[in-house]
Amino acid sequence: MTATLLSLGHGYSAAALARRLDGWTIIGTTRRAEKAERLRREGIEALIWPGDDLKPALARATHVLVSIAPGEAGDPVLAAHADEIAAAAPHLQWVGYLSTTGVYGDHQGGWVDETTPLTPTTKRGRIRVLAESQWQALAERSGLPLHIFRLAGIYGPGRGPFEKVRNGTARRIIRENQYFSRIHVEDIAAVLAASIARPDPGAVYNLADDDPAPPEDVLAEAARLLGLPLPPEVPFDEAEMTPLARSFYAESKRVRNDRIKRDLGVALAYPDYRAGLHGLLRSS
Repeated sequence: MTATLLSLGHGYSAAALARRLDGWTIIGTTRRAEKAERLRREGIEALIWPGDDLKPALARATHVLVSIAPGEAGDPVLAAHADEIAAAAPHLQWVGYLSTTGVYGDHQGGWVDETTPLTPTTKRGRIRVLAESQWQALAERSGLPLHIFRLAGIYGPGRGPFEKVRNGTARRIIRENQYFSRIHVEDIAAVLAASIARPDPGAVYNLADDDPAPPEDVLAEAARLLGLPLPPEVPFDEAEMTPLARSFYAESKRVRNDRIKRDLGVALAYPDYRAGLHGLLRSS
């Protein structure tokens, strides 16, 4: 059987993985017809979902990557296709579910790893815990070779702080003991590819770099690399932010990544935000 990845919600991280899968057939879903056309031009077999029938793609797939965000009722793919996915389990070699480190909740700057209890404090985190549990329940009853990847804040080409620093809209929002973990999209792809090469059904992996840091430090480094003045400081309590942006500051934690190194042998290309920003600037 030809190696075939069914990418449910073929977005930023999934596209980075697909670029590494030489010789594979990639079937990707999207919600928009215009994006489907773009994916086809890139050599991807595009489906519109919700809408198109997933059964033929599931029948062909050897591997499945799920990047679709859950809703209040949990995972929308399982709501529509749990039975078909369970029926495909015997011929699937690997299934990856992209979750978030938001499932751990707030640890006031403390460290978390994959064994840390899931105590989300945001609605977004609670919905992710629900979706994870739904996929794990399906795997338990069907033998689905499920792997869960909890992603820290994603950045990479087209997703970095340079534009805001250049145009003067960046602000260093200061909140004591505020730590975020991050992961470069190419390191996400490297971990997923390593897991595909070394399946371990039931495994859970944190995807984060080696250096959790306050967000203002990242902006300061971006300004330094650009040779521009530091963006102004704004105390958190005085900062104007959207509710979504403010919700990210509701949690502070540092995420351990030992398992991807130990179990998958991954050496991060961008082990900290400094290396990541330098790489982005060099390639821009």
